[in-house]
Amino acid sequence: MAASTVGPRRRTKRRFIVRYVGFVGLGVMGQPMALNLARAGTPLVVWNRTPGRCEPLSAAGAEVAADPAEVFDRADDIVFLMLADETAIDAVLGRGTADFASRVTGHTVVHMGTTSADYSAGLQDDIRAAGGRYVEAPVSGSRVPAEQGKLVGMLAGDTDALEAVRPLLAPVCQETFGCGAVPGALLMKFSVNLFLITMVTGLTEAFHFADRHGLDQSLLRDVLDAGPMASSVSRVKGAKLVTGDFTVQAAAADVLKNNRLIAEAAREAGLASPLLDICHALYGETVARGHGGEDMVAVVRALEARTEGTAPGDALTHPGEHHG
Repeated sequence: MAASTVGPRRRTKRRFIVRYVGFVGLGVMGQPMALNLARAGTPLVVWNRTPGRCEPLSAAGAEVAADPAEVFDRADDIVFLMLADETAIDAVLGRGTADFASRVTGHTVVHMGTTSADYSAGLQDDIRAAGGRYVEAPVSGSRVPAEQGKLVGMLAGDTDALEAVRPLLAPVCQETFGCGAVPGALLMKFSVNLFLITMVTGLTEAFHFADRHGLDQSLLRDVLDAGPMASSVSRVKGAKLVTGDFTVQAAAADVLKNNRLIAEAAREAGLASPLLDICHALYGETVARGHGGEDMVAVVRALEARTEGTAPGDALTHPGEHHG
């Protein structure tokens, strides 16, 4: 048998292709959401306007981009946006500039923040026209559920895009719900937030009422927690009211923004929203008094001011008075 002329086999390194997901916006909600993705093994490339917010993501294995353009350059398809407002979204996307098409073409842009429904519908049209795909994915929940990966996601958009995005949200959301076409997800979130805002404002007013009648607020909390109206929200917010803890879970300024968006959607549809409207006024007064960076239970400051007859630009509110 002739000797083999084949030399020793060379070991070749296997090449692994990393498919990056982009994430832009690492604020109070965005940072824990992105961290849950990174800890679940999702290869992330992230960016935030304040660089220090990227450090925990870097420690968790995410790549940090120098600017939003690099996020889109490196992301293979999906880019999550958890940004404060419409102006921030437009700036990150380069909307209205020559950069817009180059960023969104071939990408699925997932809008997870809260904007007007009309803005979201228009953004979808522009992204589609530029060769991209668009998904609305607002979430219900505040900072603690975000940290725990227990947010509730609402999704709207084309079926194929939703099918690509939904599995990625598993480390972020305990459940997701399809809400049809854009802007169905945002309108669903508005419906949820209308209940949340009026509920927490009512809870805060109950504690203010008890306090001014000399009742033990801890006892009120215990009675509420034992009764049929108790919820995870009432338990958390009640505890904050008892202790005077206004550290942010959902900032009063953000609640005011959400309230405004919901009120505008109600006006556009010709809907009455009397409870929402009084909350709108109260959160406006809370922010005007310098409490916008505190938790939404800081609305008690507006209630206190009204009780004392010092609401900004108005006298003590009495039943039956009309306020425009």
